[in-house]
Amino acid sequence: MIAASSVSLWAAHLWLVALLPMAGAALLALLPAQRLAARLNLALAAAQFGLILALAARGRGPEAALLHLDALNLPLLLLAGVIGVTTALYSAATIRGEGFGPRAGRAYHAAFQVFLGANALALLAEDLGVMWVAVEAATVATVLMVALHRTPASIEAAWKFLVLCGTGIALALFGTIALALAAQPLGEGGATALSFGVLRQMAPEADPRLLSLAFVFLLVGYGTKAGLAPLHSWLPDAHAEGPMAISAVLSGLLLNTALHAILRARAVVSGNPEVLPPGALMLAMGLASVLLAAFALWRRRDARRLFAWSSIEHMGLASMAFGLGGPAALAGMLHLLGHSLVKSAVFFGLGRAIQIKGSQRIAAIGGLAESHPLLGWSLALAILAAAGLPPFVLFASEVLLMQQMVTRLPWLALPLGLGLLLAALALLKVLQALCFGPGRAGVPPPDQRHWLGHPAAEWATLLPLHLHLLLALLLGLALPAAGLALLTEAAGIAG
Repeated sequence: MIAASSVSLWAAHLWLVALLPMAGAALLALLPAQRLAARLNLALAAAQFGLILALAARGRGPEAALLHLDALNLPLLLLAGVIGVTTALYSAATIRGEGFGPRAGRAYHAAFQVFLGANALALLAEDLGVMWVAVEAATVATVLMVALHRTPASIEAAWKFLVLCGTGIALALFGTIALALAAQPLGEGGATALSFGVLRQMAPEADPRLLSLAFVFLLVGYGTKAGLAPLHSWLPDAHAEGPMAISAVLSGLLLNTALHAILRARAVVSGNPEVLPPGALMLAMGLASVLLAAFALWRRRDARRLFAWSSIEHMGLASMAFGLGGPAALAGMLHLLGHSLVKSAVFFGLGRAIQIKGSQRIAAIGGLAESHPLLGWSLALAILAAAGLPPFVLFASEVLLMQQMVTRLPWLALPLGLGLLLAALALLKVLQALCFGPGRAGVPPPDQRHWLGHPAAEWATLLPLHLHLLLALLLGLALPAAGLALLTEAAGIAG
């Protein structure tokens, strides 16, 4: 009786992490006051983060129907909680600059909470079908946010996002069905047909051809949402045309969740030695993404598009790390966490700079360190971290990945090194253009309240930005033993 009660409480806790934001979304959709809605949005994100921290404090509990918590999804869930709170804080202080009317403001805050809930559900899902539905719900919420400005460019970006990611989710559905079919001849069906635990047990005896087909479709399908080539082109448009805060959750959360789905599928099919090597397929898509993005970074004139291409490069690096497997999978986990923290920090600073300067073209933002020194130097630090320079965690993950590549697949080390070098140089070039040189005239900031002589929006930008950079620094220099053990266990599941 006590054991059954414990399982029920644990399951309720898991479901509450996902369902609380969705319940809050219903309330936010009814609130006409934008300032009150922004504060409630922040309170709901903080409440979800509190629930996630309570989960982490309790440790991994008993198995619950449809949902589970393990070493692979726990760090990603904690990361989602952090970014949810910091993005909600940034959004609350800068939302006036978006120019939303009452209806658009309600839609924005409701969609933000739907995304946080669906993203958490996708990470916690123990069932492939639940994961597929949750990823689709998160995608629809972000498509809505991208379209909210209702300009021709934002509508086009939202349609491109919907069509390409809709194609990807359809491919992922086919892969999910193929995995279910692989389980049927072995007597697995009904409610457990898509359970990851059940699928991993049956994989060694399943038809390797069906498993290979399933993984290819799941890789390409979820890879579309992860920003991997060749179906990556929705990402720069979505970044460029959506609200400022959407860039942080796209790069920081959605891409990770999609790659997490691929890693779950890989953990299933790799149990059969006769399948197509899943690691080789991930290496190929990852390298293509890295090289394509590294060259594309040199031709961008729009700052938000440029950093969207940088996200494509970093997701390619993570895919390569997990594709290589073994110790390199630890580099992949570090890279996912580091990229999310650093890139969202970049978008916090960049978003504020765009509101101040009135343009997101790189040439129009230049001289930020002269015109707004605190913001300019903070953004410069975030860009250095995104370029993979020490002492931040992306430097550590890239060095570990390159070390493993040289040792195990030396013929791939040269193109990987070329991609890393080109991407880093491109980001250093844009850092010079954005932050240094003569200052450009800006527009009056949309907020009037000041804290300690600075606009409230600037402090709400700088606090999350520096918090993210501090966490990225700690991951790179002083990762606790318990954290390292957790990420090592996660790497064992993923790779």
